[in-house]
Amino acid sequence: MTGPALVIFDNDGVLVDSERLANTILAELLTEAGLPYTFDEAVRDFMGGSMVSMRQLAEARLGSPLPADLEDRYHQRLFDGFAQLQPVPGVREVLDQLDSEGITYCLASSGTHRRIHTALTAVGFWDRFEGRIFSSEDVRHGKPAPDLFLHAASSMGVKPAECVVVEDSPLGVAAANAAGMKVFGFAAMTAPEKLASADAVFREMTALPSLISAA
Repeated sequence: MTGPALVIFDNDGVLVDSERLANTILAELLTEAGLPYTFDEAVRDFMGGSMVSMRQLAEARLGSPLPADLEDRYHQRLFDGFAQLQPVPGVREVLDQLDSEGITYCLASSGTHRRIHTALTAVGFWDRFEGRIFSSEDVRHGKPAPDLFLHAASSMGVKPAECVVVEDSPLGVAAANAAGMKVFGFAAMTAPEKLASADAVFREMTALPSLISAA
C-alpha cells in the first residue's frame, strides 16, 4: 500500500467505539440541567466538537449557565463506561497495515488528553499513539476550525497537502477541509449525507486501506 505522508485519525467513533456512550450521557446530563435532549439530537449538535463548544451552544439555548460540574460528571460517567470500551471493528487491522507499510499516523481529537489516554489505554492502543496525540486542549480553536489538524501536521513535520484525515463527524470533515487536507468520512454512525463534503465516504473499516493507498 502506497499512501500519504501522514494519516490523522479522529479518536471517538473512529478508533474507539465510544460515540454512542458519550452522546447518551451528554443527552442525559443536559436534560437533567433543564435543556431536554435526545441521543440523536446530541449526535446532531455536538458530535466531533469540544466540551467548550458544547457548553457555549447549550447555554445559549438554555438561556442560563449549565451546572459548573457538568463536565466533571460527564467524564466520570464516561470513564466508568470505558471499562467495557472496544476498538472500532476493523481499525486494529488498519493500523497493522499502516505499520507494515511504514505509513506514519497520529491522532487529533476534540477530547481532552485525559479522555484520549483513558480510551486508548482501555482498548490497548496507547503504545501505538504515544507521542503522536493532539487534543483540542492544545489549540485556541477546536473543530470545525483547522487549528487542530494544522497543529498535528506541523508537529509531525508534514505539509497539510500530504495528510489524510479520517473523521466521523461533520465538524471534523469541515476542519480537515479548512486545513487543506484530504479527508475520508466514516459513516458507521453518521448519516453519509452529513459527511458529503469529504473526499470519500465509507461505512466499513475494511474499505479504508484502499482509500489511503489511492490518496
